[in-house]
Amino acid sequence: MKKRLVLVLLSMTPLLNFAQNDRAIWINELVKMADPVLVSLSEGKLKEKMPTEQASFEYGDRSSFAHLEAFGRLMAGMAPWLELGVDDTNEGKLRKKYIKLTHKAIRNAVDPNSSDYMNFSNGNQPLVDAAFLAQAFIRAPNQMWKPLNDDTKNMVIEAFKKTRTISNIPYNNWLLFAASVEAFMIKFTDDVDYVRIEYALQKHMEWYVGDGLYADGKYYHWDYYNSFVIHPMLIDVLRELQGTPHKLKPLYEVVLKRAQRYGEILERQISPIGTFPIVGRSTVYRFGAFQALSQLALLEKLPAKLSEGQVRSGLTAVLKKLQSAKGLYDENGWLQIGVYGYQPDMAEPYISTGSLYLTSLGFLPLGLPENHSFWISSAEDWTSVKIWSGDSLVKRDKYSN
Repeated sequence: MKKRLVLVLLSMTPLLNFAQNDRAIWINELVKMADPVLVSLSEGKLKEKMPTEQASFEYGDRSSFAHLEAFGRLMAGMAPWLELGVDDTNEGKLRKKYIKLTHKAIRNAVDPNSSDYMNFSNGNQPLVDAAFLAQAFIRAPNQMWKPLNDDTKNMVIEAFKKTRTISNIPYNNWLLFAASVEAFMIKFTDDVDYVRIEYALQKHMEWYVGDGLYADGKYYHWDYYNSFVIHPMLIDVLRELQGTPHKLKPLYEVVLKRAQRYGEILERQISPIGTFPIVGRSTVYRFGAFQALSQLALLEKLPAKLSEGQVRSGLTAVLKKLQSAKGLYDENGWLQIGVYGYQPDMAEPYISTGSLYLTSLGFLPLGLPENHSFWISSAEDWTSVKIWSGDSLVKRDKYSN
């Protein structure tokens, strides 16, 4: 009887609680974050249940954008893990649950007859979050796209086409949002506006300022938009161009090399206690600040200077630090504004509850199988730990063109 009770309890547990390795910590946090969004949206109750707090109304009421923000951003980070599919492991069974929720959520998000039908064209903001949702489909074609019925696929495509009516696109990283929607079109349709892709790529080549960093339009901004948007979307768009005869596809190797340099910089931002510099816009996106480094890990393209063990250890330290803050979630499990807990005054006027789910973009390495060397290699000190412990073998940092 006692043995049967233990088995029943384990079957109810998403992951084995006594196996709190790094991967278990990451997955438990990801699904905790995802549950309110995906469960509510799968039931057609996201608009009813999700709070839409914003610290400022300087840019007006943002509630009409919040639901696509939450869904698109969450899925962009969660997609690689879902793409591993279903298997007989505890983790595989857990993925089965979230894959099913995702299919229902997609349908409700794009069906005009759904109570949760989302805004893909009213205002400029929908272009941003349609782009993140497009990234999600690109990152998980076998689990997020192929199982959908033709009716749902057509509604997704029509929803993305609506963003083409958004013409007042800021002359900065926003060009990549338009390009990312078209990258989705390359992968899943025959209706592609290559001009939007070409313009975004060419302008970002002009805006490169050196040492792995792009300006955000005419001027460089000291913030994490190179990680939130620029490097990851450049890579994802150019990866989709590789299957075409397009003249710009050789840029992939160029942007990858630059991203690797930026990955080195991001890794050095992680302090010995798992904190990182809080500077510039949108710092309330939390773990999303490390998307560029996480994407390199997912693609198995980490720079030679960084071992998988040190990157995993550093990112896990950041995640555990963020988790430790009181007020990260409200009483119903929704993310709250802030970096370390609830800090509403840290939000820019364009940020609401939905915006915060961009933090999921730091979770991309979960798309590597649980037996991948990224997850099973020995833990190692990351660079700042080595430096501030007096390690004499740490090599100097080198500038890159």
